[in-house]
Amino acid sequence: MNFAGRRVLIIGTGLVELAARALEGAVIETAVADSLNGRSLQSDPPDLVLIDAAGATAEALGGAISTLGRAPTPPPTLLVGGQLPVALVRALMRLPHSDVLEAPFTIQDLAATAAPLMTARLPPVQSAPSRCWTVMGAVGGAGATTIAIEIACALAERLPGPRRVCLIDLNIADGAAAAYLAAPANMLLSRASQAPERIDPALLDAFVSEAPGGIDLLAAARDCHAFDTTSPEAVLRILDVACQVYDAVVVDAPRHRRAWTLDVLSGSDELLVVSELTVPALLAARSLAGEIEAELPDGPPPRIVLNRLAKRVFGPAPSMVEAEKALQRRAVGGITSDWEAAAASANLGGPISQHRPKSRIVKDIGDLVDRLMASPAVRGDQARVA
Repeated sequence: MNFAGRRVLIIGTGLVELAARALEGAVIETAVADSLNGRSLQSDPPDLVLIDAAGATAEALGGAISTLGRAPTPPPTLLVGGQLPVALVRALMRLPHSDVLEAPFTIQDLAATAAPLMTARLPPVQSAPSRCWTVMGAVGGAGATTIAIEIACALAERLPGPRRVCLIDLNIADGAAAAYLAAPANMLLSRASQAPERIDPALLDAFVSEAPGGIDLLAAARDCHAFDTTSPEAVLRILDVACQVYDAVVVDAPRHRRAWTLDVLSGSDELLVVSELTVPALLAARSLAGEIEAELPDGPPPRIVLNRLAKRVFGPAPSMVEAEKALQRRAVGGITSDWEAAAASANLGGPISQHRPKSRIVKDIGDLVDRLMASPAVRGDQARVA
């Protein structure tokens, strides 16, 4: 998170140097616990109040927390220290946005704990309903992440407003979207899982990183334990809040079933299954689409996108017609293979539309997005062929 220009009020003086390093660029002010003024909190509230538990008596700190609680909009508050009195912690947790960081801790710990608490001034929630596009691969390596990125960038070109599109990488154990876009992975879903009800637009903004192509990115750093430490409630709450803030949300979903998978799919407006033109991939796509339809008969119809279509007329790969026969359903579109453009963009960091705007991949995905925007999915519909 970028802390530049954010106001941080420190109760006590022992954390000033550490906070200046952890919250680089923040405007740091100090105050004594006994002198905390309710009027100043009301007229010019800080973005974060950082309380040093060792900087005053428990009684004085309790009084300061009470003053914070009486403010019309209590500022986010972080209590830092060791062997914290239970009564003090309980008083702190009555504030709407608060957390505790126990000593010993590192600069990184302080920054990671403070970031979700920092209040962000977000624009009003859009009155028009958001649309959620979920992309998942039928097999590993089908190119679902690349297609999700390009769809998000294509939507950003077509939608007005400052908060147009958010790409959410739900491959939280080993997602590649952040690496493809050379953007920070700031989403701390494991930490948010401890209190998912506290996920709101301000916390979402702390998790978001700006990415090339005019989109925002929500992605988690690689963590092999992430699926075990992240609750379904946190995943669904992140999606719910994102859909309140953005015109469109694009989800890069893992192909392996998770506890929250069906809820994510059910809440989507468009569900795209990406397949290569190989027989194993086509059979996997057919099975996956059939499973989704069976378990979500009233949900969005899974629409199959055929990736890496050959440029040549003749070759060993199945044709579009042959692929649809193997799928036993029609494909909603095909993406022409352009390995050089995809590899170059991944290595440079950014979407193909930025580095290779004339690539057939960009044109094909633009056509696909235009077609789906003009003809939205009808829930419960199925696109089969004989």
